[in-house]
Amino acid sequence: MTTLGIIIVNWNTRDYLHRCLQSIYAGDGDFTYDVVVVDNGSTDGSVQMVQDSFPQVMLISGHGNIGYPRANNLGLRHFGLPDGPDQESDETPDYLLLLNPDTALPPDALVNMLVYMEAHPAVGAAGPKLVMEDGSLDLACRRSLPTVEVAFWRLIGFSRLFPKHPRFARYNLTFLDENQVSEVEALVGAFMLLRRETIQQVGLMDEQFFMYGEDLDWCKRIGEAGWRIVYYPRVQVLHVKRAASRQSRRSRLEFVRAFLFFYRKHYRAETGLFVHLLVLLGIALWGGPKLWPEVLNPAQAAA
Repeated sequence: MTTLGIIIVNWNTRDYLHRCLQSIYAGDGDFTYDVVVVDNGSTDGSVQMVQDSFPQVMLISGHGNIGYPRANNLGLRHFGLPDGPDQESDETPDYLLLLNPDTALPPDALVNMLVYMEAHPAVGAAGPKLVMEDGSLDLACRRSLPTVEVAFWRLIGFSRLFPKHPRFARYNLTFLDENQVSEVEALVGAFMLLRRETIQQVGLMDEQFFMYGEDLDWCKRIGEAGWRIVYYPRVQVLHVKRAASRQSRRSRLEFVRAFLFFYRKHYRAETGLFVHLLVLLGIALWGGPKLWPEVLNPAQAAA
């Protein structure tokens, strides 16, 4: 029987987390699963709620707010996933799901995603159609990687002016039919289903990110390892979006900081000096004075 490990990282979203867990346990399908909630120092009673209402959940807490990728890695390690590539554990589930607490799943969501993965062994990661409360598509659920060119069209507004243009709108792939199964470069960590072998090959999330960019980085590594990444809209999941991050004063700064680190990690080496300086200027203006020391000091940005 197919096995699934579900990892939910929570920070002060008690009520959403309760709804999310209810929707998981109300699901159906011929598979087995375990749920781990990693709580990042919530002060809203989230930990007590899980203990009282969902005693079957494995709760990892008491470590403070260590960031999204480090918290997910705690959950992945609980399921026996490796710190480095090509390590194996017989206890690891067949599939691992990263899930945000501000999601709510229809009863057949998990089983239908697993059926798709079982039928397509070359797919290393898949995500559903995420729909926000107003019924609109969460554009982040299917993306291209933010290369310098892709990010440039996004930042100057061309992706919004020409949402159906296959070059200018690559950031959120708005030129694709949102109901079409599509191979993409990246998914969002709000719902990312991965094959065990994929993580065993590429390793865990990069903990140098804090709360953005780690899912893009992971997808880039997954694609480079030869796995397909698929947007699967035949499954639809509600996503409130930014239920936790809107509470954080750091969120915008961390978003820009993640972009800076992602660029330096993956694209700096192939970027000419003139374009590189323009990229740094754009990031400095976008992030504001608090980010300027990191823009000017590559060693600090990568620390």
